[in-house]
Amino acid sequence: MTAICDAMSVENQRGFAVPHFAAALAGVPCTVHGLEDQPHRLPMSRWNAVPDASDEAVLSFCDGPALDIGCGPGRMSGHLAARGVGVLGIDIVPEAVALTRARGVSALHRDVFEQLPGEGAWVCALLADGNIGIGGDPVLLLRRVAALLAPGGWVVADLAPPGTPLETRSVRLECAGLHSDPFPWSVLGPEAIGDVALAAGLRVDGMHAYDGRWFVVLVKD
Repeated sequence: MTAICDAMSVENQRGFAVPHFAAALAGVPCTVHGLEDQPHRLPMSRWNAVPDASDEAVLSFCDGPALDIGCGPGRMSGHLAARGVGVLGIDIVPEAVALTRARGVSALHRDVFEQLPGEGAWVCALLADGNIGIGGDPVLLLRRVAALLAPGGWVVADLAPPGTPLETRSVRLECAGLHSDPFPWSVLGPEAIGDVALAAGLRVDGMHAYDGRWFVVLVKD
């Protein structure tokens, strides 16, 4: 615990609370402030578990080679790999990359805006668990993802519930009583994704819902 707490004083240069997320992966309870109306715990038990039925519904739209952006501990990547889909996970948290690799999945400690293998050749990119909010600018993020895809490739992305406008929020993580610096994170629902996709050079191919979970498929023509 002491080593984890000491590490929390160091922030990732892109503003995300890497040490705090690493602590959460190690089992330290971590609270999210600013993303929703009330603080809530990071759902680490779910992210560390095997995929549930709603995860499988999302992953049914994925094919390979697939890039799992913000793969976390590898729950989604692991399921794709078990299906025989070629998949690479990327995450800015080294501990998340290690956990993904422990599932037998290829993973890199890499920011999506850094150079990546196979640029322009990926068939599918996955933005699960709200990762369309990475960086606080979904248009910029999706433009980058579009550049990673082959022509005809697609993005599968979780969305916020219907009625959620595009908003960029200032978020902090709290672990072991220590707070991260604020970092931007965006949320948007089904009604907002069309304009965002268009601005990013993508086309909405399908909107889907499963057990209250909303996700979209965006195609690069």
